[in-house]
Amino acid sequence: MSELLSALDVAERLSCSEQYVRKLLREGQLAGEKVGGTWMVRESALEAYETGRELATEAVEDHPVRRRPGDGIRALSFFSGAMGLDLGLERAGIDVLLACEFDKACRATIADNRPDMALLNDVNDYDAAQVREAAGLKKKEEIHLVAGGPPCQAFSSAGARRGFEDARGNVFLKYIELGLALRPRYLVIENVRGLLSAPLKHRPHERRGKGFPSLSAAEQPGGALRHVVDLLEDGGYGVSFNLYNAANFGTPQIRERVILVASRDGTRMPFLQPTHSEGGRFGLKRWRTFRQAVSRLPAADHDHVRFPEKRLVYYRMLHEGQNWRNLPPNLQKKALGNSFEAGGGKTGFLRRLAWDKPAPTLVTHPAMPATDLCHPEADRPLSVQEYARVQEFPGDWRFAGALLDRYRQIGNAVPVGLGAAVGRLVVDGIAGKRVEPPEGFPFSRYRDTSHLDWDMRRIRAGR
Repeated sequence: MSELLSALDVAERLSCSEQYVRKLLREGQLAGEKVGGTWMVRESALEAYETGRELATEAVEDHPVRRRPGDGIRALSFFSGAMGLDLGLERAGIDVLLACEFDKACRATIADNRPDMALLNDVNDYDAAQVREAAGLKKKEEIHLVAGGPPCQAFSSAGARRGFEDARGNVFLKYIELGLALRPRYLVIENVRGLLSAPLKHRPHERRGKGFPSLSAAEQPGGALRHVVDLLEDGGYGVSFNLYNAANFGTPQIRERVILVASRDGTRMPFLQPTHSEGGRFGLKRWRTFRQAVSRLPAADHDHVRFPEKRLVYYRMLHEGQNWRNLPPNLQKKALGNSFEAGGGKTGFLRRLAWDKPAPTLVTHPAMPATDLCHPEADRPLSVQEYARVQEFPGDWRFAGALLDRYRQIGNAVPVGLGAAVGRLVVDGIAGKRVEPPEGFPFSRYRDTSHLDWDMRRIRAGR
Protein backbone atom coordinates (compact mmCIF):
# COMPACT_ATOMS: atom_id res chain seq x y z
CA MET A 1 0.00 0.00 0.00
CA SER A 2 1.39 3.42 -0.92
CA GLU A 3 2.51 5.89 1.75
CA LEU A 4 0.03 8.40 3.18
CA LEU A 5 1.04 12.06 2.86
CA SER A 6 -0.27 15.06 4.80
CA ALA A 7 -1.55 18.21 3.13
CA LEU A 8 1.72 19.90 4.15
CA ASP A 9 3.76 17.13 2.50
CA VAL A 10 1.74 17.51 -0.70
CA ALA A 11 2.02 21.32 -0.60
CA GLU A 12 5.82 21.11 -0.38
CA ARG A 13 5.89 18.63 -3.26
CA LEU A 14 3.68 20.81 -5.48
CA SER A 15 5.24 24.12 -4.33
CA CYS A 16 1.88 25.54 -3.26
CA SER A 17 0.00 26.31 -0.04
CA GLU A 18 -1.70 23.76 2.22
CA GLN A 19 -4.92 25.68 1.63
CA TYR A 20 -4.64 25.14 -2.10
CA VAL A 21 -4.02 21.41 -1.59
CA ARG A 22 -7.19 21.16 0.50
CA LYS A 23 -9.05 22.96 -2.28
CA LEU A 24 -7.83 20.37 -4.81
CA LEU A 25 -9.04 17.64 -2.47
CA ARG A 26 -12.47 19.19 -1.92
CA GLU A 27 -13.00 19.65 -5.65
CA GLY A 28 -11.86 16.12 -6.45
CA GLN A 29 -8.94 17.22 -8.62
CA LEU A 30 -6.64 15.33 -6.24
CA ALA A 31 -7.77 12.03 -4.73
CA GLY A 32 -7.55 11.86 -0.92
CA GLU A 33 -9.22 10.53 2.21
CA LYS A 34 -9.94 11.87 5.67
CA VAL A 35 -8.21 10.15 8.57
CA GLY A 36 -9.54 11.38 11.90
CA GLY A 37 -10.84 14.54 10.23
CA THR A 38 -7.51 15.30 8.52
CA TRP A 39 -6.96 15.06 4.78
CA MET A 40 -4.39 12.46 3.71
CA VAL A 41 -3.17 11.63 0.21
CA ARG A 42 -1.65 8.39 -1.00
CA GLU A 43 1.66 8.63 -2.82
CA SER A 44 0.11 6.87 -5.81
CA ALA A 45 -2.69 9.49 -5.99
CA LEU A 46 -0.19 12.34 -5.91
CA GLU A 47 1.89 10.70 -8.64
CA ALA A 48 -1.25 10.34 -10.76
CA TYR A 49 -2.06 14.04 -10.26
CA GLU A 50 1.50 15.11 -11.15
CA THR A 51 1.50 12.91 -14.24
CA GLY A 52 -1.82 14.32 -15.40
CA ARG A 53 -0.57 17.87 -14.89
CA GLU A 54 2.54 17.13 -16.93
CA LEU A 55 0.53 15.60 -19.75
CA ALA A 56 -1.80 18.62 -19.88
CA THR A 57 0.78 20.52 -21.89
CA GLU A 58 2.82 18.98 -24.68
CA ALA A 59 6.54 19.74 -24.51
CA VAL A 60 7.87 22.25 -27.05
CA GLU A 61 11.47 22.05 -28.27
CA ASP A 62 13.84 24.98 -28.69
CA HIS A 63 14.06 26.32 -32.23
CA PRO A 64 15.66 29.27 -34.07
CA VAL A 65 13.70 32.05 -35.73
CA ARG A 66 11.81 30.74 -38.75
CA ARG A 67 11.77 33.94 -40.79
CA ARG A 68 14.24 36.57 -41.88
CA PRO A 69 14.52 39.51 -39.48
CA GLY A 70 13.19 42.72 -40.98
CA ASP A 71 14.86 46.11 -41.17
CA GLY A 72 12.74 47.67 -38.43
CA ILE A 73 13.23 47.89 -34.68
CA ARG A 74 14.28 44.47 -33.39
CA ALA A 75 13.76 43.11 -29.88
CA LEU A 76 14.68 39.98 -27.94
CA SER A 77 12.44 38.86 -25.09
CA PHE A 78 13.45 37.02 -21.91
CA PHE A 79 11.25 35.50 -19.19
CA SER A 80 8.56 35.95 -21.81
CA GLY A 81 5.70 34.17 -20.02
CA ALA A 82 2.44 34.47 -21.94
CA MET A 83 3.94 37.42 -23.90
CA GLY A 84 1.98 40.36 -22.50
CA LEU A 85 5.03 42.64 -22.64
CA ASP A 86 5.91 41.41 -26.12
CA LEU A 87 2.41 42.01 -27.47
CA GLY A 88 2.70 45.57 -26.17
CA LEU A 89 6.03 46.00 -27.94
CA GLU A 90 4.47 44.67 -31.15
CA ARG A 91 1.61 47.13 -30.74
CA ALA A 92 4.22 49.92 -30.74
CA GLY A 93 5.71 48.62 -34.00
CA ILE A 94 8.64 46.60 -32.63
CA ASP A 95 9.58 43.23 -34.16
CA VAL A 96 10.13 40.63 -31.41
CA LEU A 97 12.41 37.97 -32.89
CA LEU A 98 13.06 35.69 -29.94
CA ALA A 99 11.42 34.52 -26.73
CA CYS A 100 13.27 32.83 -23.86
CA GLU A 101 11.06 30.99 -21.39
CA PHE A 102 11.51 28.00 -19.07
CA ASP A 103 7.90 27.29 -18.04
CA LYS A 104 6.36 24.43 -20.02
CA ALA A 105 2.86 25.87 -20.39
CA CYS A 106 4.17 29.31 -21.35
CA ARG A 107 6.45 27.75 -23.98
CA ALA A 108 3.44 25.99 -25.49
CA THR A 109 1.51 29.27 -25.51
CA ILE A 110 4.38 31.06 -27.28
CA ALA A 111 4.81 28.30 -29.87
CA ASP A 112 1.07 28.18 -30.58
CA ASN A 113 0.66 31.92 -31.10
CA ARG A 114 4.05 32.87 -32.54
CA PRO A 115 5.37 29.70 -34.25
CA ASP A 116 7.93 31.63 -36.37
CA MET A 117 9.55 33.29 -33.35
CA ALA A 118 12.78 31.78 -32.00
CA LEU A 119 12.23 29.97 -28.72
CA LEU A 120 14.89 29.25 -26.10
CA ASN A 121 14.58 27.62 -22.68
CA ASP A 122 16.55 28.39 -19.50
CA VAL A 123 18.42 31.70 -19.75
CA ASN A 124 21.35 30.16 -17.86
CA ASP A 125 22.07 27.83 -20.79
CA TYR A 126 22.95 30.44 -23.43
CA ASP A 127 25.61 33.02 -24.16
CA ALA A 128 25.28 36.12 -26.35
CA ALA A 129 26.54 34.37 -29.49
CA GLN A 130 23.99 31.56 -29.14
CA VAL A 131 21.18 34.04 -28.60
CA ARG A 132 22.16 36.03 -31.69
CA GLU A 133 22.32 32.87 -33.77
CA ALA A 134 18.87 31.73 -32.60
CA ALA A 135 17.44 35.17 -33.45
CA GLY A 136 18.96 35.07 -36.95
CA LEU A 137 21.24 38.04 -36.27
CA LYS A 138 24.87 38.30 -37.31
CA LYS A 139 27.59 39.35 -34.90
CA LYS A 140 27.44 43.08 -35.72
CA GLU A 141 23.75 43.43 -36.53
CA GLU A 142 22.03 45.92 -34.26
CA ILE A 143 19.79 44.74 -31.42
CA HIS A 144 17.57 47.64 -30.52
CA LEU A 145 15.94 46.23 -27.40
CA VAL A 146 16.38 43.43 -24.87
CA ALA A 147 13.36 43.24 -22.55
CA GLY A 148 12.18 40.96 -19.80
CA GLY A 149 10.77 40.51 -16.33
CA PRO A 150 13.06 38.23 -14.29
CA PRO A 151 11.25 36.17 -11.63
CA CYS A 152 9.93 38.54 -8.99
CA GLN A 153 9.35 36.19 -6.04
CA ALA A 154 12.85 36.80 -4.68
CA PHE A 155 11.95 40.49 -4.17
CA SER A 156 8.23 40.29 -3.33
CA SER A 157 7.30 41.66 0.09
CA ALA A 158 5.00 38.63 0.45
CA GLY A 159 7.97 36.22 0.50
CA ALA A 160 11.23 35.75 2.36
CA ARG A 161 12.88 38.51 0.30
CA ARG A 162 16.21 36.72 -0.04
CA GLY A 163 16.97 38.82 -3.13
CA PHE A 164 20.10 37.75 -4.97
CA GLU A 165 20.73 35.00 -2.41
CA ASP A 166 17.68 33.29 -3.95
CA ALA A 167 18.27 31.15 -7.08
CA ARG A 168 15.66 33.26 -8.88
CA GLY A 169 17.59 36.38 -7.91
CA ASN A 170 20.69 34.90 -9.49
CA VAL A 171 18.73 34.44 -12.73
CA PHE A 172 18.11 38.18 -12.53
CA LEU A 173 21.88 38.77 -12.52
CA LYS A 174 22.36 36.33 -15.41
CA TYR A 175 19.84 38.39 -17.41
CA ILE A 176 21.83 41.57 -16.80
CA GLU A 177 25.09 39.85 -17.69
CA LEU A 178 23.61 38.51 -20.93
CA GLY A 179 21.99 41.85 -21.75
CA LEU A 180 25.29 43.70 -21.36
CA ALA A 181 27.01 41.11 -23.57
CA LEU A 182 24.37 41.58 -26.30
CA ARG A 183 24.81 45.39 -26.12
CA PRO A 184 21.33 46.45 -27.22
CA ARG A 185 20.54 50.13 -27.57
CA TYR A 186 18.00 49.72 -24.76
CA LEU A 187 17.63 47.15 -22.01
CA VAL A 188 14.35 46.94 -20.08
CA ILE A 189 13.65 45.26 -16.76
CA GLU A 190 10.13 44.81 -15.38
CA ASN A 191 9.60 43.78 -11.77
CA VAL A 192 7.46 44.07 -8.64
CA ARG A 193 7.39 47.06 -6.30
CA GLY A 194 9.35 45.04 -3.75
CA LEU A 195 12.50 45.49 -5.84
CA LEU A 196 12.61 49.14 -4.71
CA SER A 197 13.14 48.16 -1.08
CA ALA A 198 14.71 44.69 -1.24
CA PRO A 199 18.18 44.39 0.31
CA LEU A 200 21.12 42.96 -1.57
CA LYS A 201 21.62 40.54 1.32
CA HIS A 202 18.72 39.46 3.50
CA ARG A 203 19.06 39.13 7.27
CA PRO A 204 16.23 37.21 8.98
CA HIS A 205 14.10 39.44 11.22
CA GLU A 206 14.83 37.31 14.28
CA ARG A 207 18.52 38.26 13.92
CA ARG A 208 17.93 42.00 13.99
CA GLY A 209 17.62 44.57 16.76
CA LYS A 210 18.91 44.45 20.30
CA GLY A 211 21.87 42.13 20.73
CA PHE A 212 22.68 41.99 17.01
CA PRO A 213 25.01 44.16 14.89
CA SER A 214 23.50 47.01 12.84
CA LEU A 215 22.48 46.23 9.29
CA SER A 216 25.36 46.44 6.83
CA ALA A 217 25.11 48.48 3.63
CA ALA A 218 24.25 45.30 1.71
CA GLU A 219 21.43 44.57 4.17
CA GLN A 220 19.84 48.02 3.89
CA PRO A 221 16.54 48.46 2.00
CA GLY A 222 17.08 49.13 -1.70
CA GLY A 223 20.44 47.39 -1.86
CA ALA A 224 19.37 44.97 -4.59
CA LEU A 225 18.25 47.71 -6.96
CA ARG A 226 21.35 49.78 -6.23
CA HIS A 227 23.43 46.76 -7.24
CA VAL A 228 21.46 46.37 -10.49
CA VAL A 229 21.86 50.06 -11.34
CA ASP A 230 25.59 49.96 -10.56
CA LEU A 231 26.09 46.95 -12.87
CA LEU A 232 24.31 48.70 -15.74
CA GLU A 233 26.06 52.02 -15.21
CA ASP A 234 29.43 50.27 -15.02
CA GLY A 235 28.52 48.76 -18.40
CA GLY A 236 28.12 52.24 -19.87
CA TYR A 237 24.33 52.48 -19.71
CA GLY A 238 22.29 55.38 -18.39
CA VAL A 239 19.50 54.13 -16.10
CA SER A 240 16.04 55.47 -15.34
CA PHE A 241 13.25 53.75 -13.44
CA ASN A 242 9.92 54.37 -11.78
CA LEU A 243 6.92 52.56 -10.35
CA TYR A 244 4.02 52.64 -12.82
CA ASN A 245 0.32 51.94 -12.38
CA ALA A 246 -0.82 50.10 -15.52
CA ALA A 247 -4.21 51.88 -15.33
CA ASN A 248 -2.44 55.04 -16.52
CA PHE A 249 -1.63 53.30 -19.80
CA GLY A 250 -5.09 52.03 -20.71
CA THR A 251 -5.14 48.78 -18.73
CA PRO A 252 -8.44 48.24 -16.87
CA GLN A 253 -6.53 47.18 -13.74
CA ILE A 254 -4.72 48.73 -10.78
CA ARG A 255 -1.37 47.00 -11.15
CA GLU A 256 1.89 48.65 -10.13
CA ARG A 257 5.21 47.49 -11.51
CA VAL A 258 8.76 48.83 -11.61
CA ILE A 259 10.03 49.50 -15.12
CA LEU A 260 13.76 50.13 -15.49
CA VAL A 261 15.10 51.40 -18.83
CA ALA A 262 18.83 51.39 -19.55
CA SER A 263 20.18 53.35 -22.53
CA ARG A 264 23.46 52.44 -24.24
CA ASP A 265 24.39 56.04 -24.99
CA GLY A 266 24.68 56.72 -21.27
CA THR A 267 21.74 59.14 -21.07
CA ARG A 268 18.64 58.63 -18.97
CA MET A 269 15.35 58.08 -20.74
CA PRO A 270 12.25 60.08 -19.74
CA PHE A 271 9.46 58.39 -17.82
CA LEU A 272 6.76 56.52 -19.73
CA GLN A 273 4.12 58.66 -21.39
CA PRO A 274 0.65 58.07 -19.82
CA THR A 275 -2.46 57.82 -21.95
CA HIS A 276 -5.06 57.68 -19.15
CA SER A 277 -5.50 59.11 -15.67
CA GLU A 278 -7.82 58.83 -12.69
CA GLY A 279 -10.80 61.07 -13.31
CA GLY A 280 -9.41 62.27 -16.65
CA ARG A 281 -6.86 64.61 -15.09
CA PHE A 282 -4.06 66.21 -17.17
CA GLY A 283 -6.37 66.22 -20.21
CA LEU A 284 -6.07 62.43 -20.61
CA LYS A 285 -8.71 59.74 -20.99
CA ARG A 286 -10.29 58.31 -17.85
CA TRP A 287 -9.10 55.00 -16.48
CA ARG A 288 -10.76 52.04 -18.20
CA THR A 289 -13.13 49.94 -16.11
CA PHE A 290 -13.82 46.26 -15.60
CA ARG A 291 -17.15 46.72 -17.35
CA GLN A 292 -15.43 48.12 -20.44
CA ALA A 293 -12.91 45.28 -20.42
CA VAL A 294 -15.44 42.43 -20.44
CA SER A 295 -18.43 44.04 -22.17
CA ARG A 296 -18.03 42.02 -25.37
CA LEU A 297 -17.59 38.65 -23.70
CA PRO A 298 -20.54 36.24 -23.98
CA ALA A 299 -22.40 35.50 -20.74
CA ALA A 300 -21.82 31.76 -21.08
CA ASP A 301 -18.82 29.53 -21.75
CA HIS A 302 -16.53 30.88 -19.06
CA ASP A 303 -13.74 28.68 -17.70
CA HIS A 304 -13.25 29.25 -13.99
CA VAL A 305 -12.44 27.66 -10.64
CA ARG A 306 -15.07 27.56 -7.90
CA PHE A 307 -15.47 29.06 -4.45
CA PRO A 308 -16.15 26.63 -1.59
CA GLU A 309 -19.75 26.70 -0.38
CA LYS A 310 -18.76 28.14 3.02
CA ARG A 311 -17.43 31.25 1.23
CA LEU A 312 -20.36 31.49 -1.18
CA VAL A 313 -22.70 31.87 1.80
CA TYR A 314 -21.14 35.27 2.42
CA TYR A 315 -20.72 36.28 -1.21
CA ARG A 316 -24.46 35.99 -1.66
CA MET A 317 -24.81 38.80 0.89
CA LEU A 318 -22.43 41.16 -0.94
CA HIS A 319 -23.04 43.52 -3.86
CA GLU A 320 -20.56 44.67 -6.53
CA GLY A 321 -17.62 46.65 -5.17
CA GLN A 322 -18.05 45.28 -1.62
CA ASN A 323 -15.92 43.03 0.58
CA TRP A 324 -16.05 41.41 4.02
CA ARG A 325 -16.37 44.78 5.76
CA ASN A 326 -19.81 45.15 4.20
CA LEU A 327 -21.11 42.02 5.94
CA PRO A 328 -23.22 42.40 9.10
CA PRO A 329 -20.80 43.06 12.01
CA ASN A 330 -21.84 39.86 13.78
CA LEU A 331 -20.73 37.79 10.73
CA GLN A 332 -17.41 39.44 9.91
CA LYS A 333 -15.30 37.50 12.40
CA LYS A 334 -17.00 34.22 11.50
CA ALA A 335 -16.44 34.86 7.78
CA LEU A 336 -12.70 35.57 8.15
CA GLY A 337 -11.93 33.05 10.89
CA ASN A 338 -8.40 33.40 12.27
CA SER A 339 -7.57 36.00 9.62
CA PHE A 340 -9.92 38.46 11.37
CA GLU A 341 -7.23 39.15 14.00
CA ALA A 342 -4.47 39.60 11.41
CA GLY A 343 -3.05 43.04 10.71
CA GLY A 344 -3.44 45.05 7.51
CA GLY A 345 -6.51 46.15 5.65
CA LYS A 346 -7.51 42.64 4.51
CA THR A 347 -9.26 44.20 1.49
CA GLY A 348 -8.74 41.02 -0.58
CA PHE A 349 -11.01 38.90 1.59
CA LEU A 350 -14.49 38.23 0.19
CA ARG A 351 -13.99 40.85 -2.52
CA ARG A 352 -16.47 41.48 -5.31
CA LEU A 353 -15.15 43.63 -8.15
CA ALA A 354 -16.79 46.93 -9.00
CA TRP A 355 -18.20 47.27 -12.50
CA ASP A 356 -17.15 50.86 -13.07
CA LYS A 357 -13.62 50.86 -11.67
CA PRO A 358 -10.45 49.18 -12.87
CA ALA A 359 -10.00 45.65 -11.56
CA PRO A 360 -7.61 45.05 -8.65
CA THR A 361 -4.26 43.45 -9.45
CA LEU A 362 -4.86 40.04 -11.00
CA VAL A 363 -3.18 37.23 -9.07
CA THR A 364 -2.29 33.73 -10.24
CA HIS A 365 -5.35 32.16 -8.60
CA PRO A 366 -8.59 34.16 -8.14
CA ALA A 367 -10.06 32.04 -5.34
CA MET A 368 -7.43 32.19 -2.60
CA PRO A 369 -9.05 33.62 0.57
CA ALA A 370 -6.79 36.64 1.03
CA THR A 371 -6.85 37.65 -2.65
CA ASP A 372 -10.33 36.71 -3.85
CA LEU A 373 -11.41 38.12 -7.21
CA CYS A 374 -15.15 37.57 -7.41
CA HIS A 375 -17.32 38.63 -10.35
CA PRO A 376 -19.37 41.78 -9.63
CA GLU A 377 -22.66 39.86 -9.83
CA ALA A 378 -22.15 36.14 -10.51
CA ASP A 379 -21.27 33.92 -7.54
CA ARG A 380 -17.95 32.79 -8.97
CA PRO A 381 -14.33 33.89 -9.33
CA LEU A 382 -13.27 35.77 -12.45
CA SER A 383 -12.90 33.46 -15.42
CA VAL A 384 -9.86 32.87 -17.58
CA GLN A 385 -11.61 34.79 -20.35
CA GLU A 386 -12.17 37.80 -18.06
CA TYR A 387 -8.57 37.60 -16.86
CA ALA A 388 -7.35 37.78 -20.46
CA ARG A 389 -9.48 40.85 -21.23
CA VAL A 390 -8.32 42.68 -18.11
CA GLN A 391 -4.70 42.02 -19.12
CA GLU A 392 -5.59 43.18 -22.67
CA PHE A 393 -4.68 40.01 -24.54
CA PRO A 394 -6.16 39.81 -28.06
CA GLY A 395 -9.40 37.86 -28.36
CA ASP A 396 -7.75 35.19 -30.50
CA TRP A 397 -4.77 34.64 -28.16
CA ARG A 398 -4.63 31.00 -27.04
CA PHE A 399 -3.30 29.90 -23.64
CA ALA A 400 -1.91 26.37 -23.30
CA GLY A 401 -2.24 24.03 -20.34
CA ALA A 402 -4.77 23.15 -17.70
CA LEU A 403 -7.12 25.70 -16.13
CA LEU A 404 -4.71 26.67 -13.34
CA ASP A 405 -1.85 26.96 -15.85
CA ARG A 406 -3.87 29.49 -17.81
CA TYR A 407 -4.76 31.55 -14.73
CA ARG A 408 -1.11 31.56 -13.70
CA GLN A 409 0.15 32.64 -17.12
CA ILE A 410 -2.31 35.50 -17.42
CA GLY A 411 -1.95 36.60 -13.79
CA ASN A 412 1.84 36.77 -14.13
CA ALA A 413 1.80 38.67 -17.43
CA VAL A 414 2.75 42.28 -18.02
CA PRO A 415 -0.39 44.15 -19.11
CA VAL A 416 -0.28 44.75 -22.85
CA GLY A 417 -0.95 48.48 -22.44
CA LEU A 418 2.03 48.89 -20.15
CA GLY A 419 4.18 46.95 -22.62
CA ALA A 420 3.01 49.28 -25.40
CA ALA A 421 4.08 52.31 -23.34
CA VAL A 422 7.56 50.80 -23.03
CA GLY A 423 7.57 50.18 -26.78
CA ARG A 424 6.58 53.77 -27.58
CA LEU A 425 9.40 55.05 -25.37
CA VAL A 426 11.93 52.93 -27.27
CA VAL A 427 10.53 53.91 -30.67
CA ASP A 428 10.73 57.59 -29.73
CA GLY A 429 14.27 57.15 -28.42
CA ILE A 430 15.47 55.55 -31.64
CA ALA A 431 13.82 58.39 -33.61
CA GLY A 432 15.66 60.94 -31.48
CA LYS A 433 12.48 62.19 -29.78
CA ARG A 434 12.30 62.94 -26.07
CA VAL A 435 8.67 63.08 -24.98
CA GLU A 436 8.24 64.13 -21.37
CA PRO A 437 5.09 63.17 -19.42
CA PRO A 438 2.88 65.88 -17.85
CA GLU A 439 4.61 67.68 -15.00
CA GLY A 440 3.58 66.35 -11.62
CA PHE A 441 1.86 63.27 -13.01
CA PRO A 442 1.25 60.64 -10.25
CA PHE A 443 2.57 57.44 -11.82
CA SER A 444 1.56 55.31 -8.83
CA ARG A 445 0.04 55.48 -5.35
CA TYR A 446 3.48 55.70 -3.74
CA ARG A 447 6.11 58.39 -3.33
CA ASP A 448 9.89 58.29 -3.82
CA THR A 449 9.83 55.47 -6.37
CA SER A 450 12.01 56.81 -9.19
CA HIS A 451 15.72 57.25 -9.88
CA LEU A 452 15.27 60.99 -9.29
CA ASP A 453 14.18 60.38 -5.70
CA TRP A 454 17.09 58.02 -5.17
CA ASP A 455 19.48 60.65 -6.50
CA MET A 456 18.16 63.20 -3.99
CA ARG A 457 18.60 60.73 -1.14
CA ARG A 458 22.19 60.07 -2.23
CA ILE A 459 22.90 63.83 -2.38
CA ARG A 460 21.41 64.36 1.11
CA ALA A 461 23.52 61.48 2.41
CA GLY A 462 26.64 63.07 0.91
CA ARG A 463 27.27 60.26 -1.58
